[in-house]
Amino acid sequence: MTGGFVCVLGKTGYNFGSGMTGGFAYVLDQDNSFVDRVNHELVEIQRISGEAMEAYRSHLQRVLNEYVEETDSEWGRELAENLDDYVRRFWLVKPKAANLKSLLSSTRANPQ
Repeated sequence: MTGGFVCVLGKTGYNFGSGMTGGFAYVLDQDNSFVDRVNHELVEIQRISGEAMEAYRSHLQRVLNEYVEETDSEWGRELAENLDDYVRRFWLVKPKAANLKSLLSSTRANPQ
């Protein structure tokens, strides 16, 4: 991944983030196993539930709403309507070299 973002609502494989040089990912970690599946040499992970991450939480809400509009997904609707209950289970994954403060604005400025 070299730019943009991805939102993963299911399980991931191992070595997640290997080759990630740009952009970011939201990953839902339902069973608390994601930390063991991440390539910690190349990426950093952070929860998006804190006040400092409100812009990312709002962005995730918009992403989920758009996903539901486009797919009519029941799972997406559950997450979108109850994000306050699920937000603590989401990780934000970014390349170590990326600046957290500018990630979201650069994604909005350069939609892919």
